[in-house]
Amino acid sequence: MENGKVAVVKPQSEARLAILELAHIMSVPTSLNAVLKMKVPEAIWQGGKNTPLSASQILSIVRPNGGGDAENLQRILRLLTTYTIFVEDLSSNGERKYSLTDVGKALVPDDHGLTCASFFVQHHQDPYLRAWPLVGDAVEDPTVEPFEKLHGEAAYAYCTKGPEEMSLFYASMSGMSLPYMREMLENYDGFKGVETLVDVGGNSGVSLNMIMNKYPNILKGINFDLPDMISSAPQYPGITHVGGDALESVPAGDAIFIKVSLSL
Repeated sequence: MENGKVAVVKPQSEARLAILELAHIMSVPTSLNAVLKMKVPEAIWQGGKNTPLSASQILSIVRPNGGGDAENLQRILRLLTTYTIFVEDLSSNGERKYSLTDVGKALVPDDHGLTCASFFVQHHQDPYLRAWPLVGDAVEDPTVEPFEKLHGEAAYAYCTKGPEEMSLFYASMSGMSLPYMREMLENYDGFKGVETLVDVGGNSGVSLNMIMNKYPNILKGINFDLPDMISSAPQYPGITHVGGDALESVPAGDAIFIKVSLSL
């Protein structure tokens, strides 16, 4: 406001501001990935309380042996505050403290040990990030996916390269899908009368196990996914893990269950 007049932002200016934000948008996911790896949300949520903490207080928790730059951490937290992940409180002495929004709370383990953080970290591993600059190549040549073009293998194959990758992938899928499964089972009763249920793309089989625990009428569960995906799947009573490609054929059952794809 100048001389009692309110400044008006013209559409062209709004467009330039939007472009400016898009040009720097990578700073948001990379910053969030950094604080997740440092376990900053867990530090704020310690003891199950959403306690506002300063950047230096957070560092003292995530780095108990010392080290780290509080000023740079604060810069990252202030950025993520603008994207409603943290809330910034300014105390009377000018100290900035940070707590979690509802979005931020989804990044800490719940009562079942589930968190959306694993999904975010899994999708922001370096091999995936390095494939994104090739996304335009998929327009020129749709026969090879960018990830495979860069690394010589499909993205799902990378997930199964070793125990660490597989563990993160299972945690990623569980953290996103199981909360939705709990809500679905509270409101959907379409599994009544089903004796054999096939879960297509069931990954570890945990979703199928949840369904069968609620519906004892389901005597047989078939967890169907790519062979590499089920190679490390845990055993559940009444569930058989079957490897295959859903684009070719799917095992027979009284009903087939498939969730929206969260895979790469």
